[in-house]
Amino acid sequence: MNTIYFDNSATTRISDEALETYLEVSKNTFGNPSSLHALGFAAERELNAARSAILRTLGSPVGTLIFTASGSEANNLAISGRLHAKERYRRGAKILTTAGEHASVSEPLRALGAEGVKIVEIPTAGGVLDREALLREMTPDVVLVTMMLVNNETGALYDLADVSRLMKEKLPEAVLHVDATQGYLKVPFTPKSLGADMITLSSHKIEGPKGVGALYVSSDLIKKRGLSAQILGGGQEGGLRSGTENVPGVAAFATAATMGAKNFAAHAEVMESLRAYLLMRLSEEPGLSGIRPVLPARHAPHILNLTLPKIKSETMLHYLSSEGICVSSGSACSSNGGGHLSSALIAFGRTAAEADTSIRVSFSYRNTKEEVDALVAALARGLTKLSRIR
Repeated sequence: MNTIYFDNSATTRISDEALETYLEVSKNTFGNPSSLHALGFAAERELNAARSAILRTLGSPVGTLIFTASGSEANNLAISGRLHAKERYRRGAKILTTAGEHASVSEPLRALGAEGVKIVEIPTAGGVLDREALLREMTPDVVLVTMMLVNNETGALYDLADVSRLMKEKLPEAVLHVDATQGYLKVPFTPKSLGADMITLSSHKIEGPKGVGALYVSSDLIKKRGLSAQILGGGQEGGLRSGTENVPGVAAFATAATMGAKNFAAHAEVMESLRAYLLMRLSEEPGLSGIRPVLPARHAPHILNLTLPKIKSETMLHYLSSEGICVSSGSACSSNGGGHLSSALIAFGRTAAEADTSIRVSFSYRNTKEEVDALVAALARGLTKLSRIR
């Protein structure tokens, strides 16, 4: 049975080009980039070349990349690193975020809340940031705004450029952190267009290897020492992330990013067309009329969430898997194999019962209409069989 993979928001298949880079650098540039000899210098050059290449995909902004072991670590560095940089950032501080953030944002925020920092979640009904609530909460005690660009479960694309404009008017001293894990090379942006001080990226979401992430940090934030390291040790990555850098992984990340940027428009068009095709096929199939798509006001091209008629997500996932089709019930980082109730879907406007019966289909440019047809047919069979069992 050939596997059909529609879980690209959880992870993508590493590209041939990125894998080739990983193997080549692992074999030939294996020195420690902190070592003061030829192989160490070669590894350092590889690291710096990768940093420059990824920055080019972001429009060559004035700033730097701090390489991490994951997007989750980059989010923790941005949030906890900002609040712990100076005592005055924590004293009586408030952080604004969205309802339905990834766990790598919501959990460090929860920890800061336990330290006395006030955490305010801005509603996102219909996949839209509540602008009135945002304006109401933009008080002088706000030190950080941390929001995802694309919701990893609903595909909602948030207007963070508007958030940045409002911050410049009302919160000139506050910092904007954007988790762009799902948006990078899926929707167009630069640090300047977003007005962001920090941006989180992840390698394995764009056909790079797992275990590599990055945090873009503006030069102004670096200059003001507005970020503190969360992993202490040898002082790598400009003193902001200790630990020997994963040079092969970083180089492969850069290859994937360069390829993704080169083919950005074509890939986005394919994913958008597949999303539209799935919506059309669902509307055409009489047996699937009970499926309700989650349709944000603005969306990324690669994510479509579907609420099933009274069939639990996990049950349908297992059925589709038996048919050789991989989808998910939401964030792989917080589902832990099942039992995960999506806060993002509830924030969008689904009930708890509906959130428990929703699946996420996430596309790659590698997917085809024939695979979408196979998914639609499998959903129809699954609904018939599982409804009968229920």
